[in-house]
Amino acid sequence: MPDASDTARPLRPIGRRLLRDEVYVHLRTAIVSGDLAPGQVLRDADLAERMGLSRAPVRHALARLTAEGLVVSKPQSYTRVAPLDLGDVRDALEVVRALHETAVRAAVPRMSADHLDRMRAANERFAAAVRAGAVGDAIDADDAFHDVPVEVCANTALAETIDRYTPRLRRLERQRFATLPGRRSVRRHGELIAACAAGDVDRAAEVTRRIWAELADLIDADTHAHADTASAAPGARQPPS
Repeated sequence: MPDASDTARPLRPIGRRLLRDEVYVHLRTAIVSGDLAPGQVLRDADLAERMGLSRAPVRHALARLTAEGLVVSKPQSYTRVAPLDLGDVRDALEVVRALHETAVRAAVPRMSADHLDRMRAANERFAAAVRAGAVGDAIDADDAFHDVPVEVCANTALAETIDRYTPRLRRLERQRFATLPGRRSVRRHGELIAACAAGDVDRAAEVTRRIWAELADLIDADTHAHADTASAAPGARQPPS
């Protein structure tokens, strides 16, 4: 029969891991929202002091964020919030789109009325946020909407990969988009709910593919708009006539 000390040992490292995870989520949220801006220098001692923690969980979180591309670091030189890189965003979008389509295909046959109700409620929150012009709230509701099929498909590797790459997309949306194409997105969400309710796997996958393709179109349009603005700015180099 194990003694009390043997039983208690596993609880200590679990607590430390949970703290490190909490710090990671806190810093990732600040980067995605823009509270920690692209290029901002990150000093583990300063961050630890601001959060009332030791430096160890902060260092762990920064290392994890570096591996995920949200932080850039050069040993003995600097640690900074990564710049917004549209190439990285497009790559991440391809991965996220494919995995959401896979999740929907697996989830549709398993969906319950409760799952559909959660998707409807999330879409209602999304629509309300879009009407109010609250981009952050709209993105949160959109995440809640798409999280339902991911949860139902119960593929841990898929969910972890989506969780790793989605912040790159959301970061661009939160920091660059003043508005979102709400009416079309709300309608697409409704189409996906209807396909899931009907058990139509192919239709659900097709709508999912369109939802993420339309986000890609929005990113491309925003990129072109910023490029046009930059080229028209005073002092910008003009092409030879």
